[in-house]
Amino acid sequence: MAGFTVAIVGRPNVGKSTLFNRLLEQRKAIVDDQSGVTRDRQYGIADWNGKTFNVVDTGGFVAGSDDVFEREIRKQAKVAIEEANLIIFMCDVTTGITDLDSDVANILRRASKPVYLVVNKVDNHQRQLEATEFYSLGFEHIFFLSSMSGSGTGELLDELVSNITPEMGEASLDTDLPKIAIIGQPNVGKSSLLNALVGAERNIVSDIAGTTRDTIHTHYNMFQKDFMLIDTAGIRRKTKVNEDLEFYSVIRAIKAVDESDVVMLLLDAEKGVTAQDLSIFSLATRKGKGIVVLVNKWDTVEKGTNTARDYEKELKQRLAPFSDVPVIFTSVIEKQRIFKAIETALEVYDNRKRRIQTSVLNEILLKAIEAYHPPVVRGIPIRIKYVTQLPTHTPAFAFFCNLPDDVKTPYRNYLENQIRSNFNFTGVPLKIFFRKK
Repeated sequence: MAGFTVAIVGRPNVGKSTLFNRLLEQRKAIVDDQSGVTRDRQYGIADWNGKTFNVVDTGGFVAGSDDVFEREIRKQAKVAIEEANLIIFMCDVTTGITDLDSDVANILRRASKPVYLVVNKVDNHQRQLEATEFYSLGFEHIFFLSSMSGSGTGELLDELVSNITPEMGEASLDTDLPKIAIIGQPNVGKSSLLNALVGAERNIVSDIAGTTRDTIHTHYNMFQKDFMLIDTAGIRRKTKVNEDLEFYSVIRAIKAVDESDVVMLLLDAEKGVTAQDLSIFSLATRKGKGIVVLVNKWDTVEKGTNTARDYEKELKQRLAPFSDVPVIFTSVIEKQRIFKAIETALEVYDNRKRRIQTSVLNEILLKAIEAYHPPVVRGIPIRIKYVTQLPTHTPAFAFFCNLPDDVKTPYRNYLENQIRSNFNFTGVPLKIFFRKK
């Protein structure tokens, strides 16, 4: 359940990114920043009182020049109204209400979504008094806080998660069919891929309007298998928000990831993997989705003897630590390997549902543990007695041992590699837990 999306909007330098980092901070214990993920992530998953939600910081999406600023920020406010479930509108007590704040407030007041006005940098009594002028903007929910020190963020979060109901974010498609999302940067070939599949296989079963009116779910039958394709590209905009708005395509991609079982991440062969792609990849990984990477426009790349092999090796280094993912070189225009892509996505879907019997797990993994013991801690050897697969949606394993808190990342990685080399979990993130025996 992580389909609830919160967007933070407001003019530059009011502290949006600081608040964004603080919201994600709550989750540090569970989700480590994986190496290879860019520092300036503009979106992530926050967790408060057991409820998770997506957070998008619009601050990272505005070009530098002043005249562009104002136009972009208004545009973002409009996109946030359309796409997010809740909007945090941020202002700064030290500057008071500016013209741009008033403009954005006018746009947001017309929203049918909840808008929380957050006045930042309220960190002493004097500023508490000055902040009262923001009541004149006419919003029902107002919070005074300091995103730097964190004071006041608890109240904001308590109120925010009260909007998240259990069924939110569960895709309301009553179907057991595999759901495959096509995501990637603008102009990488998402629509062309879909059209190539549709054009070649005229056996679409039906179009189901998505849970949100902006992702289209198409029911296909291919290789005697039924599945749904979730497309984030083929939608005509209702309003004239600029098509290439990065922030807009990101919110779309996050929604598609939430609704899918398997994500097909499309890359442009010439551009390779961008920071944005890595962020989406890491998001899909943390949400436990299956992943297939498609390197599109492969026909445009000059090839030598080992071009594909070298390209794949370099790509997997960028994706590390989770690099057990299928990489397929496609050309949508030439219809090269596009059906192989679907076939692979369906295999990854099966891998994600794979259950390993406890007896088989123990037989294989206890031998691997015997062959390479966990390190000794404070003079005490770590002893792993038993392992079992947990009954979760995505593959997760619990290792029972005497010192669960002392097992470090390198050994965790060793165990994950042992699971992967003995059982086929290609394309699927694994979760590994250590529990007290």
